Amino acid sequence: MKADKELLLKSPNIVWISTHDINPDLGCYRGVWPGAEYATTPNLDRLAAEGARFDNAFASAPVCAPARSAIMTGCFPTAIGTMHMRTKAVPPPEVRLLPEYFRQAGYYCTNNSFTDFQVVTPPTTFDDCSSTAHWRNRPDPETPFFAAFHGMVTHESRIYLDEEAFAETTRNVGSGARHNPNEAPLPPYYPDTPVFRRAWARYSDLITEMDHWVGDILAQLEEDGLAESTIVVFWSDHGRGMPRAKRWPNEAGLREPLIVRWPGAIPPETVRTELVHTMDLAPTMLKACGLPIPAHMHGIPLFNGNGEFSGQQNDFVFGSRDRMDEAEDMSRTVRDARHRYIRHYHPDRSGMQHTQYPDHLETWAEFRELAAEEANQLGSGTLPNRLTELQRSVVAAGRPQEELYDLIADPHETVNLAEDPAHGAAMQQLRSALADWQDRYGDLGLVPERKLIEQWRPGGRLRPTDVPDVSLTSGGLEAKCSTAGASIGWTFDPPGDGMKAGSPLEQVSGAPQNDGRQWNLYTGPVTAEEGTRLWVRAWRLGFEPSDEVAITIN
Repeated sequence: MKADKELLLKSPNIVWISTHDINPDLGCYRGVWPGAEYATTPNLDRLAAEGARFDNAFASAPVCAPARSAIMTGCFPTAIGTMHMRTKAVPPPEVRLLPEYFRQAGYYCTNNSFTDFQVVTPPTTFDDCSSTAHWRNRPDPETPFFAAFHGMVTHESRIYLDEEAFAETTRNVGSGARHNPNEAPLPPYYPDTPVFRRAWARYSDLITEMDHWVGDILAQLEEDGLAESTIVVFWSDHGRGMPRAKRWPNEAGLREPLIVRWPGAIPPETVRTELVHTMDLAPTMLKACGLPIPAHMHGIPLFNGNGEFSGQQNDFVFGSRDRMDEAEDMSRTVRDARHRYIRHYHPDRSGMQHTQYPDHLETWAEFRELAAEEANQLGSGTLPNRLTELQRSVVAAGRPQEELYDLIADPHETVNLAEDPAHGAAMQQLRSALADWQDRYGDLGLVPERKLIEQWRPGGRLRPTDVPDVSLTSGGLEAKCSTAGASIGWTFDPPGDGMKAGSPLEQVSGAPQNDGRQWNLYTGPVTAEEGTRLWVRAWRLGFEPSDEVAITIN
């Protein structure tokens, strides 16, 4: 036991700091990402200077729940059924959420507190998943930890708050740090209107507010003397919360900031330019901590336990867009170091189909209003002039079946080269890469969603997880479950008044169901004093939890 503890003490701690809905619009990406020079982000700039900045990191989907499922499983959403926004998938039995691997290795795992992984998060995943979850709550200060903090301040909804609510949300952004709408670096696919300039300035103020929050977390690590022994990872789930970014499988929908600091392992001022999936974070964290990488994970480790960067790199990065709430759609994309290729399976549908939630947001409404004004111009026999041809394509009724962009010459993806013979070789290479990816991993987006749900839940009913087989041995309480992929939890806490309903957001995002008890992940025989009563239960992602087994140690 002593040797195991000594081994654990050598394991680095991990802190994940994630935010919503931003591109690399941080000062440290100045000259790398267009418009990053507009940003005010001193804490994240310092974090990048102290570690590694990844210049070409990409989400697996341009919307939160599918993107987060990839990060937390290390698997492509299209391969495990988590590609629709939103769903409650039943992944293959080998798939588990990343923190379970760390709990199994003795880490204290916390999440503060957003989930949204496309499954109901079982209580075996985290020691604490709540608004107060923190590494400081671990029972032993020598226990290594995996602590995730998920900030909501940059979520698209915050851009459009009323003046009073926005001022309160950005209360830590001083007057000198406020972004001037007149200087907003609008990309050419947005109309240059007060609505878009105001939205861009507010988006940037929210990033500055988020940067303040990041600074607080980093300061807490310093206060606790943990900065030198902790891997800090900062990431966003996907791109900015405006049209042709969030929900679009374009560069602005998928390109992410990714920063990693690991003192003593990764040298300061490191810049990495290889293609990276944020999905690669799952195997990377396991590798860095000396833990085995499950064979089913699709991501690749970016660096090893010494902070040395892998010779294994992605030749391509892949992404997908599927149902966006009520908007039925399917697109697939692949990118290499220079080009992005997109294939739309429904070219007769708008990329900006009516979707109830974002359609009430001001930038969406502005596009709709300008398109309506152009329709009125056409109705009066006048050529439309409210939008450029590029801007008009955002809200158009259809789109090309294929798109190809040279991202070095055209970072805003303004000129579709799909029919340009001069780019035929790139088209063919990327078409082939996309087809090979779909063949290798499978693409459940090709299966009608209703058929998929029936396969997962025959007759609309969750499959049950088998009751654990529990026995008392000379080594302690042992348990096993015959359901493939099940995780077993145990607790000393007796049943209370039943499950407490979470908030609507917690329910839709799959937060752990709260029964007021502390569930431990079963990793081996459990010992306790004679007469102690324990409860044991099993969970399988996408299944109904098992019934409980109560047993008294004797």
